[in-house]
Amino acid sequence: MTAGATVLVLNCGSSSIKYELVEPDTGRRRAHGIVERIGQSGARLHHTSNDHERDRSVDAPGHRRALAHILHAFETDGPALNNSALAGVGHRVVMGGVEFSQPTLIDDAVETAIETLSPLAPLHNPANLAGIRVARTAMPQIPHVAVFDTAFFADLPDEATTYAIDRTIAAAHGIRRYGFHGTSHRYVSGRVAELLGRNDLRQIVLHLGNGASAAAVVGGRPMATTMGLTPLEGLVMGSRSGDLDPAIVLYLQRAAGLSVDEVDTLLNRHSGLVGLTGHSDMRDVHAGAEGGDDAARLALDVYVRRIKHYVGGYAAIMGGIDALTFTAGVGEHDAGIRARVVDGLGFLGLRIDPGRNRSGDGERVVSPDGATASVLVVPTDEELAIAHDTLSVVG
Repeated sequence: MTAGATVLVLNCGSSSIKYELVEPDTGRRRAHGIVERIGQSGARLHHTSNDHERDRSVDAPGHRRALAHILHAFETDGPALNNSALAGVGHRVVMGGVEFSQPTLIDDAVETAIETLSPLAPLHNPANLAGIRVARTAMPQIPHVAVFDTAFFADLPDEATTYAIDRTIAAAHGIRRYGFHGTSHRYVSGRVAELLGRNDLRQIVLHLGNGASAAAVVGGRPMATTMGLTPLEGLVMGSRSGDLDPAIVLYLQRAAGLSVDEVDTLLNRHSGLVGLTGHSDMRDVHAGAEGGDDAARLALDVYVRRIKHYVGGYAAIMGGIDALTFTAGVGEHDAGIRARVVDGLGFLGLRIDPGRNRSGDGERVVSPDGATASVLVVPTDEELAIAHDTLSVVG
């Protein structure tokens, strides 16, 4: 592969396309940007290249027009893709099911398989697929690679993937734990092993953003993760409930008269922090708690308690813990949440240094010297991981 080869990484959501032009060998970002509000009024494109930023209104009734604006931005604002040694286009795809456990070169059959898996990730796979189809049409001469969020967890032990329901029904409908945020968990756990100089680590990664998940990783292999058949299970999130008694769904249908779609919307869009406080942004929840809002205080207690529940459980599964790592928006930037999570976990060897926790930036250890287990902050870099995976396929 040519030195300085680049990969265009596309992360297509239902109303946005995030993108980066990455040099996998160096990690350098040659350009990045986003088209927001696709299919709505007020769509905008923000494109950054060579420290030059441009923000403008665009007409983006669909993903096809949005991608056309992105390609035009590369032509007018740089860097020109035809002069960038573009080796491939890497697409984030949320659900890969059991079919896809590795980055995969996209052809028509792969497109069809991704579409077939859409009922298991209805908020994500259709948008991912729309981006793939538009990009393959716009750039047919460039190889396209799908990198699946679920792939890292394809190697979970059977006891971690199996739900205790009728096994015939489960097999017929693909009901099992798939796990999500796998690209992030793989990248971060790999960086922790490099930073600590050990490949045998028993570690827990906490990906705490608007979506949130935890994963237990031993010697580089995933052993457990909180998200399940869908990204709804597990930790409390910005707008998702996380764990709850499954009978609540039945009760809401029978007693409250909610339809299946209404329950789905409630649990995915109007629960979690926003359901408890009216705010999905953790900064707003903190502000409410500091201002005396009892609902916000309770929400923080529920949020932290759920995380502690999984940290303790995963440490038991692994037979101990060597490293606990925080990543993603809340995990990387919220010292208060980190302190509250670690508080009381000294029996696991987990302690936090207040000064280190409040200061510093980027990858760092925030536990005190001499601690028997390390606490770290490692910013996730899913785009770089996708770029590496894409290059590994096309190269």
